[in-house]
Amino acid sequence: MKPEDLKAVRTFVKECLSGSHTELDALGEKPSDVYEKFRDTGLANWWLPEELGGRGLSLEDSVGIVNELSYGDAGVAFTLFISVLGTSIVQLYGSEELKARHLAPMAERGSFCATLGSEQSAGSELAKIDTVVATDGDELVVTGEKFFSTNTDFADFLVVVARSAEDPEAYHAVLIPRDTPGVEIVKRWDVIGLRASYTYQVSLKGCRVPVANRLEGSGLRLLEIGLNASRILIAATAIGVARRIRDHCMTYARTKPLRDGVLMENPVFAQRLGQMEMQIDVMKSHCLRAARDYDAIMADPGAAASFHRQGTLKSALTAKMFCGQAGWDLASVGSEMFGGLGYTHDLPIGKLMRDIRYVSLVEGGDDVLRDLLFSRYVIPVPRRS
Repeated sequence: MKPEDLKAVRTFVKECLSGSHTELDALGEKPSDVYEKFRDTGLANWWLPEELGGRGLSLEDSVGIVNELSYGDAGVAFTLFISVLGTSIVQLYGSEELKARHLAPMAERGSFCATLGSEQSAGSELAKIDTVVATDGDELVVTGEKFFSTNTDFADFLVVVARSAEDPEAYHAVLIPRDTPGVEIVKRWDVIGLRASYTYQVSLKGCRVPVANRLEGSGLRLLEIGLNASRILIAATAIGVARRIRDHCMTYARTKPLRDGVLMENPVFAQRLGQMEMQIDVMKSHCLRAARDYDAIMADPGAAASFHRQGTLKSALTAKMFCGQAGWDLASVGSEMFGGLGYTHDLPIGKLMRDIRYVSLVEGGDDVLRDLLFSRYVIPVPRRS
């Protein structure tokens, strides 16, 4: 990534995301002007490959970008990067025609896509999903109800994971343009944090697309592979939020009276800020390591096959888990420094706590990831590090 790219992100954050902490913490209209201004930086969908008109920035670069964006607002950051989940699946397992028809326009327009996996009855057990895809001549027909999906209403296309009507043991990932008849938004979820992001419940009623829109491989496996990139960037949001909490604590401590001085001079405060700095540094180091693991596979011409063999990357799981847990611990300690004000809406700390909590909840809660780590990387002795 060029130095001017990071400078452009920081300028965007300063000019568009550094206002009142309440402006992006309301269930209002999508802040389209914010996303338009980010497009003006030339970095929208920065990870899309150059051969499709994108910038082709690495996931390691992406950690730096998301870190900066999340310092301004984690909900805006989530909206801007979560399309990586769907685009990475299409990039790896879609036909050349599908990539040209759907990824290239995203690179040109700086638009969005969405991924629909979760369902109310299935939860984290995606093998229990009820959404069905049936073959009807040269078309696929998708029907079902999806519970949580971010960016769906304003996405260019959806990547939908569904069970095969012909073989209940088989699963497919299907690309469905957003304007396909039968795609209906049921509601927007009133989430506790990341309120500048837009997550929906979606109904799919007999949505018809060409058979060629089915991606190659098991839909569950493809979703697992796509989650590697998005989980690493979700972890990276915790770095930006944690840095913002640290800085708010420093600003507050400079003027908060304590005994014969100010809070900044207190040794307990100094120790806690030192602990925060350690946590932030380790969070960043682990995210970058996980991103480098991902980038090393993506740089291989056989990336699709390599990912299909490996599935979930260990470092992606541990980065998300560690950053979520360390970030929440840091936010809890930070909020205590504000006393009663830390439990009000008058200061940003409450919003920052709600925002950072999502890291341990979305795309697999910590208990789900612990179980996945155990089954994939503890039981199989040769895969232990």
